[in-house]
Amino acid sequence: MKIADIRAWALSSDLAEPFAFSQGWVRRRAATIVEVVTDEGLSGWGEALCQGLQPPEIAAATVRSALRPMLIGADASRPEVLWHRMYNQSRDYGLKGAVIGAIGAVDIALWDLLGKSLGRPVHALLGGAFRERVQAYATGFYRVRGRGEGRRLAEEAQRHLAAGFRAMKVKLGFGVDDDLAVMREVRAALAGEPVTLMIDTNHAYGVADAIRLGRALEDCALRWYEEPVAQEDLAGYREVRNAVGCPIAGGENEFTLFGFRELIGARAVDVVQPDIAAAGGFTACRHIAALAHAHGVAVNPHVWGSAIGQAASLHLIAALPVAHPSLFADEPILEYDQSSHPFRRELVARPLAHESGWVAIPNEPGLGIEVNREVLAKYAVPA
Repeated sequence: MKIADIRAWALSSDLAEPFAFSQGWVRRRAATIVEVVTDEGLSGWGEALCQGLQPPEIAAATVRSALRPMLIGADASRPEVLWHRMYNQSRDYGLKGAVIGAIGAVDIALWDLLGKSLGRPVHALLGGAFRERVQAYATGFYRVRGRGEGRRLAEEAQRHLAAGFRAMKVKLGFGVDDDLAVMREVRAALAGEPVTLMIDTNHAYGVADAIRLGRALEDCALRWYEEPVAQEDLAGYREVRNAVGCPIAGGENEFTLFGFRELIGARAVDVVQPDIAAAGGFTACRHIAALAHAHGVAVNPHVWGSAIGQAASLHLIAALPVAHPSLFADEPILEYDQSSHPFRRELVARPLAHESGWVAIPNEPGLGIEVNREVLAKYAVPA
C-alpha cells in the first residue's frame, strides 16, 4: 500500500454574521483538508485545524511543498514511522503551529487509510474503545456585539438545554466585570437544571485578572477553567492553578509530545486539551495521552474543526482511558461547537449528530466518513 499522491485543499467561507471570541472577530470559517491516495486507489482523509484566525493556505502549502515530496512512494501502512519521518525532517523549521497541523492532517489520513484497508475503525487500531458513546458539551456563547450580551447568551443557554445538552462551555475573556455579568445571566437561565458548566477565556488575561475571575466563580462548580493565561506563561498557569478552586485546562495551542512535556512537567494544568487536527494527529495524541496519564493529568481533546476533525476526535476520545479510575470517574467529553461552520454539515455524507446530548462512537472502517468532493471544489481557495 504505497503512497501515490497527497492532495491538499485550503477551504474558506465568509460568514453571514461574524462572531467574536476574546482574541478577535471570526469573519470566515476555514479548514485545510488533506487526502492521501495509495497506488491501489484507496483514499484517507485528514485535516489541519485553522486554529483561531489562521489562514488555511499555510498548512496546505506545507503539505504540498514539504510533506508530499518526502512521502511519495512510502508504505502508507506505517503511520508511526511516517510521523517521525515528517517531524524529524521538518523540526528545524516547524516545531509548532501550522507545520505540525499539516503533519497531523497527513497522519489522520494515514490512520483512516489503515482502518479502511483492514476493515476496522481507527479506535480499534488504537487499542480499542473504552466507551460506546460520549457525552457532548455545547461550546458557544460567542459575541456578536462584544460586551453587554448577557441576556442573549442566557437565551442561548436555554436553547442548548432544550436541545438536550447537560454540559456547556461559555466563552469569556471580554473583561472580568462583563464575564461575571454574563455568568450571572447564564446561571439564572439554568437555575435548578443539572447542567455542568465550563469557561474558556482564550488566554485573555494576565495572572491577577485570571485569578480574580476564577475566585469569583468558585461557587459555579466548574468542570474546568480553560486557557486562563497565555500558553507560553507556564509559571502563570501554575499560579492560577494554585490560587483557584477549580481544575485548570489548556493545551489547544500546544503541539506534540515535546510541547506537552513542558506543559505537564510544569504542573500547570489538571486537564490537557490537544486538538488532534493541530497537535500532530493520532500518532502525536497517543504520545501526549501516555505522558499525561503517567502524570495523573486528564486528557480531554479540543475540537473546533470540520467534519473530518470531528470524526477523528471521536475515535481518539473512544480510545482514551480515564485519568483517575473509580466507580464514578469523569469520562472525557466531546466538544460540540455551536458556531456557524459549513464544513461540518456539508463536507460529509453523514454529519455528526447528537441524541439528547450524546454521540455514538462510529464503528465503520477508518474514520467512518464519506467526503463530498463537490464541497471541496465549491469552497477551495485557488492554489
